[in-house]
Amino acid sequence: MKELSVNHLLGIKYINKNDIDLIFETADHFKEVINRPIKKVPSLRDITIANIFFENSTRTKLSFELAQKRLSADVISFSAAQSSVKKGETLIDTVNNILSMKVDLVVMRHSNPGAAHFLANNVKASIVNAGDGAHEHPTQALLDSYTIREKLGDVGGKKVVIVGDILHSRVALSNIYALQMQGAEVKVCGPNTLIPKYIDSLGVKVEPNLRKALKWCDVANMLRVQNERLDVNYFPSTREYAQQYGLDKNLLDSLNKEIVIMHPGPINRGVEITSDVADSNHSVILNQVENGVAVRMAVIYLLASKIKQ
Repeated sequence: MKELSVNHLLGIKYINKNDIDLIFETADHFKEVINRPIKKVPSLRDITIANIFFENSTRTKLSFELAQKRLSADVISFSAAQSSVKKGETLIDTVNNILSMKVDLVVMRHSNPGAAHFLANNVKASIVNAGDGAHEHPTQALLDSYTIREKLGDVGGKKVVIVGDILHSRVALSNIYALQMQGAEVKVCGPNTLIPKYIDSLGVKVEPNLRKALKWCDVANMLRVQNERLDVNYFPSTREYAQQYGLDKNLLDSLNKEIVIMHPGPINRGVEITSDVADSNHSVILNQVENGVAVRMAVIYLLASKIKQ
């Protein structure tokens, strides 16, 4: 049986193209499973998984929990807001206490970049990074690429523009790594204040004009502005941002070409994207949500297979 080259999923830049291909092949199988009348397989009934979320999450947390339950794993969920972390307990103590309950795999979201790496180096369990600060969000990038592959047949050779708050986005960074690894060409578009200084070092070009970016691309991934991470004003107003970098139906129709519209959620409707675009035939946003379960099932199954060995 093929297996992943890694024992943890900490970020896209730590895996390779063969890993991505294997995850997608496995996700193809699980996508067929979750569309059956009985959506469950007994693959991981001897595995216990802890979901440890130090940041608020709806879609990612639910997606992971559903993926784990579809695989018949035992699941415990932990929210920092109701935990001993509030009393001053350290991250390692928190996780080790959970691991002492014989947990095999940990899915963690944390506000600090590198938290998943820190954990992987200090505890005996497989770690899946569900987002660490503004660093990486590997399963989101995988499900985005999987959705492009499903819609357009292949990721290689496609032109993808990522629009919005690139500076604070873990989704953008993971997507750049994943898309380039599969042979796609990537550009970013957004206010200069929200484009990181290091973007050139990633081999990514900046297109400041949204219309030009959309005319160039096959796929547009529209990111929300990460208001919770903004410590200063990076642009004059939300209204001005929407006028310059928001995608509406008039702009989309004026392109005279078919492009695929993606969004990792949550959507700020009327800011980065209008409802008539989000709900249009161009949009694969709900496909991304469905594919997220299959891709996360694949990641968990492949990591758990290494634990069993």
